[in-house]
Amino acid sequence: MDRPLLLIDGDNLAHRAYHAIPKTVTGASGQPINSIVGWTNMLLFVWEAEQPRGVYVAWDTLNVPTYRHKLWPDYQGGRVFDRELIQQLDILPDVCRAFGFGVGKQEGYEADDFLAAAAQAETKRGGKSLILTNDRDAFQLASDDVTVLWPRKGISDIVRVGPREVVERLGVLPEQVPDYKALAGDSSDNIPGARGIGPKAAAELLLRYGTLDRVLEADARGLAAQGQQLLAFREMTCLRTDVAVELPESGPPNWAAAAARLRELGAEALAKRVEERASRLG
Repeated sequence: MDRPLLLIDGDNLAHRAYHAIPKTVTGASGQPINSIVGWTNMLLFVWEAEQPRGVYVAWDTLNVPTYRHKLWPDYQGGRVFDRELIQQLDILPDVCRAFGFGVGKQEGYEADDFLAAAAQAETKRGGKSLILTNDRDAFQLASDDVTVLWPRKGISDIVRVGPREVVERLGVLPEQVPDYKALAGDSSDNIPGARGIGPKAAAELLLRYGTLDRVLEADARGLAAQGQQLLAFREMTCLRTDVAVELPESGPPNWAAAAARLRELGAEALAKRVEERASRLG
Protein backbone atom coordinates (compact mmCIF):
# COMPACT_ATOMS: atom_id res chain seq x y z
CA MET A 1 0.00 0.00 0.00
CA ASP A 2 3.02 2.33 -0.28
CA ARG A 3 2.20 3.18 -3.91
CA PRO A 4 -0.84 5.36 -4.70
CA LEU A 5 -3.77 4.53 -6.94
CA LEU A 6 -3.91 6.84 -9.96
CA LEU A 7 -7.42 8.09 -10.67
CA ILE A 8 -7.90 9.82 -14.03
CA ASP A 9 -10.66 12.16 -15.16
CA GLY A 10 -10.88 10.58 -18.61
CA ASP A 11 -13.03 13.21 -20.32
CA ASN A 12 -11.05 16.08 -18.87
CA LEU A 13 -7.78 14.66 -20.18
CA ALA A 14 -9.31 13.77 -23.55
CA HIS A 15 -10.57 17.32 -24.08
CA ARG A 16 -7.13 18.74 -23.28
CA ALA A 17 -5.47 16.33 -25.70
CA TYR A 18 -7.99 17.00 -28.46
CA HIS A 19 -7.37 20.75 -28.40
CA ALA A 20 -3.61 20.44 -27.97
CA ILE A 21 -2.85 18.07 -30.83
CA PRO A 22 -3.78 18.76 -34.48
CA LYS A 23 -6.70 16.86 -35.97
CA THR A 24 -4.40 15.97 -38.84
CA VAL A 25 -3.16 13.13 -36.59
CA THR A 26 -5.28 10.35 -38.05
CA GLY A 27 -5.69 6.60 -37.95
CA ALA A 28 -5.63 3.96 -40.65
CA SER A 29 -9.05 4.89 -42.02
CA GLY A 30 -8.33 8.60 -41.94
CA GLN A 31 -10.31 9.36 -38.77
CA PRO A 32 -8.74 11.74 -36.23
CA ILE A 33 -7.03 10.01 -33.31
CA ASN A 34 -5.36 13.13 -31.90
CA SER A 35 -7.20 12.88 -28.57
CA ILE A 36 -6.34 9.19 -28.19
CA VAL A 37 -2.67 9.85 -28.95
CA GLY A 38 -2.41 12.82 -26.58
CA TRP A 39 -4.34 11.01 -23.84
CA THR A 40 -2.06 7.99 -23.99
CA ASN A 41 1.10 10.08 -24.02
CA MET A 42 -0.09 11.89 -20.90
CA LEU A 43 -0.77 8.54 -19.25
CA LEU A 44 2.73 7.27 -20.08
CA PHE A 45 4.30 10.39 -18.62
CA VAL A 46 2.32 10.26 -15.36
CA TRP A 47 2.79 6.49 -14.96
CA GLU A 48 6.55 6.88 -15.26
CA ALA A 49 6.64 9.88 -12.92
CA GLU A 50 4.37 8.46 -10.20
CA GLN A 51 4.69 4.66 -10.51
CA PRO A 52 1.16 4.06 -9.16
CA ARG A 53 -0.04 0.68 -7.97
CA GLY A 54 -2.79 0.76 -10.61
CA VAL A 55 -5.04 3.05 -12.66
CA TYR A 56 -8.77 3.78 -12.55
CA VAL A 57 -10.30 5.98 -15.26
CA ALA A 58 -13.66 7.73 -14.89
CA TRP A 59 -15.85 8.86 -17.78
CA ASP A 60 -18.92 11.01 -18.37
CA THR A 61 -21.92 9.69 -20.26
CA LEU A 62 -22.60 12.40 -22.81
CA ASN A 63 -26.08 13.41 -23.99
CA VAL A 64 -27.73 11.70 -21.01
CA PRO A 65 -29.21 14.00 -18.32
CA THR A 66 -28.08 13.51 -14.75
CA TYR A 67 -29.74 14.42 -11.46
CA ARG A 68 -27.80 17.68 -11.69
CA HIS A 69 -29.75 18.66 -14.80
CA LYS A 70 -32.98 18.03 -12.89
CA LEU A 71 -31.83 20.42 -10.18
CA TRP A 72 -30.73 23.06 -12.69
CA PRO A 73 -31.84 22.53 -16.33
CA ASP A 74 -29.18 24.96 -17.56
CA TYR A 75 -26.40 22.92 -15.95
CA GLN A 76 -23.44 22.72 -18.37
CA GLY A 77 -25.61 24.48 -20.94
CA GLY A 78 -24.00 25.72 -24.13
CA ARG A 79 -21.40 22.96 -24.37
CA VAL A 80 -20.93 21.79 -27.94
CA PHE A 81 -18.41 19.05 -28.77
CA ASP A 82 -16.91 18.29 -32.16
CA ARG A 83 -18.08 15.04 -33.71
CA GLU A 84 -14.46 13.91 -34.01
CA LEU A 85 -13.98 14.35 -30.26
CA ILE A 86 -17.16 12.46 -29.40
CA GLN A 87 -16.03 9.56 -31.59
CA GLN A 88 -12.75 9.33 -29.70
CA LEU A 89 -14.49 9.63 -26.34
CA ASP A 90 -16.47 6.54 -27.30
CA ILE A 91 -13.26 4.64 -28.10
CA LEU A 92 -11.05 5.67 -25.19
CA PRO A 93 -12.78 3.59 -22.45
CA ASP A 94 -12.08 0.50 -24.55
CA VAL A 95 -8.44 1.55 -24.86
CA CYS A 96 -8.34 1.82 -21.06
CA ARG A 97 -9.73 -1.71 -20.71
CA ALA A 98 -7.01 -2.96 -23.05
CA PHE A 99 -4.45 -1.45 -20.67
CA GLY A 100 -6.16 -3.37 -17.86
CA PHE A 101 -7.31 -0.23 -16.08
CA GLY A 102 -10.42 0.03 -13.96
CA VAL A 103 -13.15 1.94 -15.82
CA GLY A 104 -16.09 3.85 -14.37
CA LYS A 105 -18.97 5.00 -16.56
CA GLN A 106 -22.70 4.98 -15.89
CA GLU A 107 -25.73 6.94 -17.03
CA GLY A 108 -26.88 9.51 -14.50
CA TYR A 109 -23.41 10.04 -13.04
CA GLU A 110 -20.37 12.04 -14.08
CA ALA A 111 -16.71 11.15 -14.10
CA ASP A 112 -16.22 13.25 -10.97
CA ASP A 113 -18.60 11.01 -9.02
CA PHE A 114 -16.60 7.91 -9.93
CA LEU A 115 -13.39 9.69 -8.91
CA ALA A 116 -14.90 10.55 -5.53
CA ALA A 117 -16.21 7.02 -4.97
CA ALA A 118 -12.91 5.42 -6.02
CA ALA A 119 -10.86 7.75 -3.82
CA GLN A 120 -13.11 6.97 -0.86
CA ALA A 121 -12.83 3.23 -1.50
CA GLU A 122 -9.04 3.40 -1.77
CA THR A 123 -8.79 5.39 1.46
CA LYS A 124 -10.97 2.86 3.27
CA ARG A 125 -8.63 0.05 2.22
CA GLY A 126 -5.69 1.96 3.65
CA GLY A 127 -4.29 3.39 0.42
CA LYS A 128 -3.62 6.82 -1.02
CA SER A 129 -4.87 8.30 -4.30
CA LEU A 130 -3.69 10.70 -6.97
CA ILE A 131 -6.42 12.36 -9.05
CA LEU A 132 -5.31 13.60 -12.46
CA THR A 133 -7.62 16.44 -13.55
CA ASN A 134 -7.78 20.19 -13.92
CA ASP A 135 -11.41 20.32 -12.81
CA ARG A 136 -11.63 22.25 -9.54
CA ASP A 137 -14.54 20.08 -8.41
CA ALA A 138 -11.89 17.56 -7.37
CA PHE A 139 -10.48 20.03 -4.82
CA GLN A 140 -13.18 18.93 -2.38
CA LEU A 141 -11.53 15.48 -2.32
CA ALA A 142 -8.07 16.74 -1.27
CA SER A 143 -6.91 15.26 2.03
CA ASP A 144 -3.91 13.63 3.68
CA ASP A 145 -4.71 10.55 1.57
CA VAL A 146 -5.82 12.22 -1.69
CA THR A 147 -3.75 14.58 -3.85
CA VAL A 148 -4.93 16.29 -7.02
CA LEU A 149 -2.46 16.31 -9.92
CA TRP A 150 -3.30 19.54 -11.74
CA PRO A 151 -1.92 19.82 -15.31
CA ARG A 152 -1.12 23.46 -16.01
CA LYS A 153 0.47 23.31 -19.45
CA GLY A 154 1.32 20.47 -21.76
CA ILE A 155 1.94 17.06 -20.22
CA SER A 156 4.91 17.75 -17.98
CA ASP A 157 3.89 20.82 -15.96
CA ILE A 158 1.79 19.24 -13.20
CA VAL A 159 1.07 20.86 -9.83
CA ARG A 160 0.27 18.83 -6.72
CA VAL A 161 -2.79 20.13 -4.87
CA GLY A 162 -3.48 19.08 -1.30
CA PRO A 163 -5.59 20.73 1.43
CA ARG A 164 -3.10 23.58 1.91
CA GLU A 165 -3.05 24.40 -1.81
CA VAL A 166 -6.87 24.39 -1.92
CA VAL A 167 -6.88 27.05 0.80
CA GLU A 168 -4.22 29.04 -1.05
CA ARG A 169 -6.16 28.93 -4.32
CA LEU A 170 -9.75 29.33 -3.15
CA GLY A 171 -9.55 30.62 0.41
CA VAL A 172 -11.63 27.72 1.77
CA LEU A 173 -11.06 24.21 3.11
CA PRO A 174 -11.63 21.23 0.81
CA GLU A 175 -14.86 20.30 2.60
CA GLN A 176 -16.16 23.84 1.96
CA VAL A 177 -15.63 23.70 -1.80
CA PRO A 178 -19.27 22.73 -2.65
CA ASP A 179 -20.55 25.61 -0.46
CA TYR A 180 -18.01 27.93 -2.07
CA LYS A 181 -19.01 26.99 -5.62
CA ALA A 182 -22.70 27.33 -4.76
CA LEU A 183 -22.06 30.90 -3.63
CA ALA A 184 -19.39 31.97 -6.11
CA GLY A 185 -20.75 30.06 -9.11
CA ASP A 186 -18.86 28.12 -11.75
CA SER A 187 -18.96 29.37 -15.33
CA SER A 188 -17.52 26.09 -16.65
CA ASP A 189 -20.67 24.28 -15.50
CA ASN A 190 -23.00 27.23 -16.14
CA ILE A 191 -23.79 27.63 -12.43
CA PRO A 192 -24.44 31.34 -11.73
CA GLY A 193 -23.96 31.27 -7.94
CA ALA A 194 -25.47 33.84 -5.61
CA ARG A 195 -26.42 37.24 -7.02
CA GLY A 196 -23.84 39.83 -6.10
CA ILE A 197 -21.39 37.31 -4.62
CA GLY A 198 -18.06 36.57 -6.27
CA PRO A 199 -15.18 34.29 -5.28
CA LYS A 200 -13.70 36.68 -2.70
CA ALA A 201 -17.03 37.34 -0.99
CA ALA A 202 -17.90 33.64 -1.01
CA ALA A 203 -14.63 32.77 0.75
CA GLU A 204 -15.15 35.56 3.29
CA LEU A 205 -18.67 34.36 4.11
CA LEU A 206 -17.50 30.80 4.63
CA LEU A 207 -14.56 31.95 6.73
CA ARG A 208 -17.02 33.73 9.02
CA TYR A 209 -19.95 31.29 9.05
CA GLY A 210 -18.37 27.97 8.14
CA THR A 211 -21.13 26.54 5.95
CA LEU A 212 -23.72 27.65 3.42
CA ASP A 213 -26.46 26.58 5.84
CA ARG A 214 -25.21 29.02 8.47
CA VAL A 215 -24.84 31.77 5.88
CA LEU A 216 -28.51 31.31 5.02
CA GLU A 217 -29.60 31.04 8.66
CA ALA A 218 -27.92 34.38 9.38
CA ASP A 219 -29.39 35.85 6.18
CA ALA A 220 -25.92 37.23 5.50
CA ARG A 221 -26.06 39.80 2.70
CA GLY A 222 -29.75 38.99 2.29
CA LEU A 223 -28.98 35.59 0.77
CA ALA A 224 -31.79 33.72 2.54
CA ALA A 225 -34.15 34.68 -0.29
CA GLN A 226 -31.97 32.67 -2.67
CA GLY A 227 -31.66 29.78 -0.24
CA GLN A 228 -33.45 27.03 -2.15
CA GLN A 229 -31.52 27.73 -5.32
CA LEU A 230 -28.17 27.95 -3.53
CA LEU A 231 -28.78 24.65 -1.73
CA ALA A 232 -29.55 23.09 -5.12
CA PHE A 233 -26.29 24.50 -6.48
CA ARG A 234 -24.42 22.94 -3.58
CA GLU A 235 -26.03 19.56 -4.20
CA MET A 236 -24.98 19.81 -7.84
CA THR A 237 -21.36 20.59 -7.01
CA CYS A 238 -21.03 18.05 -4.20
CA LEU A 239 -19.54 14.87 -5.64
CA ARG A 240 -21.46 11.64 -5.11
CA THR A 241 -19.87 8.52 -3.67
CA ASP A 242 -22.89 6.19 -3.91
CA VAL A 243 -21.90 4.85 -7.32
CA ALA A 244 -20.40 1.35 -7.43
CA VAL A 245 -16.70 1.16 -8.30
CA GLU A 246 -14.39 -1.78 -8.85
CA LEU A 247 -10.83 -0.84 -8.05
CA PRO A 248 -8.05 -2.37 -10.17
CA GLU A 249 -5.61 -4.91 -8.83
CA SER A 250 -2.06 -3.76 -8.17
CA GLY A 251 0.35 -4.28 -11.01
CA PRO A 252 1.63 -2.79 -14.28
CA PRO A 253 -0.64 -2.13 -17.25
CA ASN A 254 -1.05 -4.73 -19.97
CA TRP A 255 1.30 -2.95 -22.34
CA ALA A 256 1.11 -5.63 -25.05
CA ALA A 257 -2.70 -5.63 -25.20
CA ALA A 258 -2.78 -1.85 -25.20
CA ALA A 259 -0.25 -1.68 -28.04
CA ALA A 260 -2.33 -4.15 -30.03
CA ARG A 261 -5.50 -2.07 -29.54
CA LEU A 262 -3.71 1.13 -30.55
CA ARG A 263 -2.38 -0.60 -33.63
CA GLU A 264 -5.95 -1.57 -34.57
CA LEU A 265 -6.85 2.12 -34.42
CA GLY A 266 -4.01 2.98 -36.76
CA ALA A 267 -1.80 4.57 -34.08
CA GLU A 268 1.26 2.63 -35.19
CA ALA A 269 3.89 5.04 -33.87
CA LEU A 270 2.14 5.23 -30.50
CA ALA A 271 1.83 1.45 -30.32
CA LYS A 272 5.58 1.11 -30.87
CA ARG A 273 6.22 3.72 -28.18
CA VAL A 274 4.09 1.76 -25.71
CA GLU A 275 5.95 -1.45 -26.54
CA GLU A 276 9.36 0.24 -26.25
CA ARG A 277 8.53 1.70 -22.87
CA ALA A 278 7.00 -1.47 -21.46
CA SER A 279 10.19 -2.95 -20.07
CA ARG A 280 11.36 0.35 -18.60
CA LEU A 281 8.04 1.37 -17.05
CA GLY A 282 7.29 -2.05 -15.61
